[in-house]
Amino acid sequence: MKQPYLLLTPGPLSTTASVKDAMQIDYCTWDSDYRQVTETIRQQILAMAQADAETYTTVLLQGSGSFGVEATIGTAVPRTKATLMIAINGAYGQRISQIAEYYGIPHVDVVFNEDEAVDPARIEATLTAHPEITHFATVHSETTTGILNPIEALMPIMHAHGIVTIIDAMSSLGGVPINVDELDCDYLISSANKCVQGVPGFAFIIAKQATLAQTVDNARSLCLDLYDQWQAMTKQPGKWRFTSPTHVVHAFAQALIELQAEGGVTPRYERYHANQQLLSDGMQTLGFDLVIDPAIQGPIITSFKYPNADFDFADFYQFIKQRGFVIYPGKVSNIPSFRIGTIGDVEPSDIQRLLTIIGDYQQLHQ
Repeated sequence: MKQPYLLLTPGPLSTTASVKDAMQIDYCTWDSDYRQVTETIRQQILAMAQADAETYTTVLLQGSGSFGVEATIGTAVPRTKATLMIAINGAYGQRISQIAEYYGIPHVDVVFNEDEAVDPARIEATLTAHPEITHFATVHSETTTGILNPIEALMPIMHAHGIVTIIDAMSSLGGVPINVDELDCDYLISSANKCVQGVPGFAFIIAKQATLAQTVDNARSLCLDLYDQWQAMTKQPGKWRFTSPTHVVHAFAQALIELQAEGGVTPRYERYHANQQLLSDGMQTLGFDLVIDPAIQGPIITSFKYPNADFDFADFYQFIKQRGFVIYPGKVSNIPSFRIGTIGDVEPSDIQRLLTIIGDYQQLHQ
């Protein structure tokens, strides 16, 4: 069956035919071959993130990326004598705050405007004002707008204060170069259906083993107990505690092969960046202004303002979809906008086709 359209979204995204084909066989979770696939994936994730296998481990977890974030927050933060600081500049930072509320975790939210990157100076000032803070969480690629937050500048501040660090790298790992060893973060979270270009079904957490080892009995959930999931995968390599998404795992294994065939994370980043730059320049030429400053723009997704008060996004969306592309509505709370992703099995030639279609739409509505 021919794919009816390309997903220009931040994940799920358009995958290759070979990744889809990898899901055409049924697998047994107890089978030794399948368990070896799981173990291989765990090691490949560490290599992709430049994380030393002696220091870090990978824990796979059924569910969407938010399941991985919730599992990490709920396991990493002790039940008593702990306070979480959250740097927020979009909906996904707000989701971390919502998780903390559900679990009754004391938290200090440092909220920035949605079109503003997290400011390390303000974060450091907040740490000084709140000596009770023990843990810190933020989003690397905040797809509310497309901002790439400065995690490389934030981590040294946390280390100086002895803070346990949690990075939501859902929409960046695999598509933006990240060196976990250099960051020296405690937890970094991502998902199968983002820049590795797999399909939805599981999240994965890169965790510092020494930090994770201290979290026994912290978890507020049976299924989202990151420590127990790690222990199960350590004691019986390749074995998940509960039924794993076998087809998704094989699709992800194929996606990792294709990431390496592309040359690794840096060449993929360069393709994504070329897509985004072409999109940004072309859309501005067509009369769509950017929501955020290009200096803080990442290569994953870009937000554009409505061109005028009469702009009908639903009509615009359907026009584009009928011609082969699906985009995203806006998520910025106070600016009428929409978003276009530039990741997945997408090339600059696809972006150029999209721009031609949008140009046709503009001509029809002048």
